[in-house]
Amino acid sequence: MHIYFSGIGGTAIGPLAMLARQAGYAVSGSDKQNSEYIEYLKKNGIDDIQIGQTGKQIAGVHSKKPIDWIVYSSAVKIENPNHPELVFARENNIKATKRDEFLNKIIGQSNKKLVAVAGTHGKTTTTAMAIWLFKRLGMRPSYSVGAKISFGEMGYFEADSKYFIYECDEFDRNFLAFHPHLSIISGVDYDHHEVFPTKQSYLQAFRDFLAQSTDKVLWLGDLEKLGIENTDEKYMVLDDDDKMLNALSIGGEVNRKNGFLVIAAAHKLTGEPIENLIEMMKKFPGVSRRFERITANLYSDYAHTPAKIAGCLQTAGEYSDSVVVVYEPLTNRRQHFIKEEYKDLFKGVKQLYWVPSYLAREDPSQKILKAKELISYMSNAEIAQPAELNQQLKQNIKKHLENGDLVVCLSGGGGSSLDEWIRANFVRSSKQ
Repeated sequence: MHIYFSGIGGTAIGPLAMLARQAGYAVSGSDKQNSEYIEYLKKNGIDDIQIGQTGKQIAGVHSKKPIDWIVYSSAVKIENPNHPELVFARENNIKATKRDEFLNKIIGQSNKKLVAVAGTHGKTTTTAMAIWLFKRLGMRPSYSVGAKISFGEMGYFEADSKYFIYECDEFDRNFLAFHPHLSIISGVDYDHHEVFPTKQSYLQAFRDFLAQSTDKVLWLGDLEKLGIENTDEKYMVLDDDDKMLNALSIGGEVNRKNGFLVIAAAHKLTGEPIENLIEMMKKFPGVSRRFERITANLYSDYAHTPAKIAGCLQTAGEYSDSVVVVYEPLTNRRQHFIKEEYKDLFKGVKQLYWVPSYLAREDPSQKILKAKELISYMSNAEIAQPAELNQQLKQNIKKHLENGDLVVCLSGGGGSSLDEWIRANFVRSSKQ
């Protein structure tokens, strides 16, 4: 069967394409732009990728080997309901669905138990931690994770594995397509306002997801946010102030909490002593773009919501008392909802460089909020200045690094984002 992945460079679609290939499917795909993720897929054997998404391009792929199923990123249909590849599917009677239906097919056919990681923030790190711990336990899980990891590929399919670990996101209500054997909730804060018009609708989606899950592991604080009072033995509810957190010596409070969720889940599934699991988790090597060290004192982080940003800055504060931030907001539409939360978000930061928002799935009727306007919502706006991804910013970062500051770049975007820019300017240039 030939599966064509539309939006294959996305952090959810790309890993799914990888494990589909490993599961024996013929795989091809497309994306509107090239990126480091596209190059990563090519290095891992998926080389039939079209840059550009026209009817002519997909017709060319179909003529060489007929496409049986088009799996598309949610962004594809949201940005354009009459996307050329979706039109081609309709005109040629080709099945076209979002990723959830295809993934459920793979999980169901291979009779695996789904371990799903959901939450507003921390999903990727928590998923990677689960993969790491399950591997250390010799369980050889199949999985899909939305970031590069040093101890495996982003997507992996093992025919004989018992468990499938999945980063199960709430955007476009994706997670409601699944009925997990065990769910881990890494944190709940209102987000994706274009999908969930009210906070209550967002929280209700999580309540529905938990109701579809057999076993569940989450923090008491999140249980209270969700307003769930009647729990049974299927819930493992952790105390946010559990002293056992102090035994997990990894950087960042949010990482320690994510790690302990995974430890609790693994204990619930295997009965392995908590103390043994803590020792294994202490060696967790980290995840791409989650407080990832690019070069000495320069870090990249995917933080793009207030809670994620606060967690990243808390982690940075454990390493240095002189923190400089370069911030690229993810989507203009999100800024319209969170702008007032910037008031005290960057308290304690020495200097803030605010670059233009990374645009994706935008509402054309919304005004584009410029850096200067967003900075005005800060109570300490004097530390911030608008910036561009240019030579001046590069020189400013170099100066901070020379002065011993810790510079963390907050970038939620993909191709042509701040994250790719710093890698091009501070990794590749150092190798020349």
